[in-house]
Amino acid sequence: MRIAVSSDMDEPVARTLVEELRTRGHEVIAHGALNPGADPRWAVCSEAAAREVAAGRADQAVVCCWTGTGASIAANKVPGVRAALCTDAGTADGARRWNDANVLALSLRLTSGPLLKEILDAWFTAEASTDTEDRENVARIGRLDLGRNTP
Repeated sequence: MRIAVSSDMDEPVARTLVEELRTRGHEVIAHGALNPGADPRWAVCSEAAAREVAAGRADQAVVCCWTGTGASIAANKVPGVRAALCTDAGTADGARRWNDANVLALSLRLTSGPLLKEILDAWFTAEASTDTEDRENVARIGRLDLGRNTP
């Protein structure tokens, strides 16, 4: 799988993330502080990683900033992206399962190495729900991207 990864800081957990993804057999497309010379501002690099997903150049993305909040907000502004800020494995599982999230947002401050592995295990193990209500909710989000939702 091709995974776009962004971080606004070159922190140990961001480097561990890239190494862990590569160890799991994923191709990593680095943005921000993980790509020397690239713009490391969280809004810029998170958008860049999210656009890789929206354009089909990456299957998924992981965006990081100190709290994870700014990275998730920036990524979610890109149509076609469903970014979820996950601070634990249960949230990561639910984000993939019920929300069909395609971008994982992480906090550089809160995510330890062992927790990172748990979150990634849950993220990559979970599959999108086939439940009708869950699919309808995800479809509604897609229509929001197009400005076509009705109450």
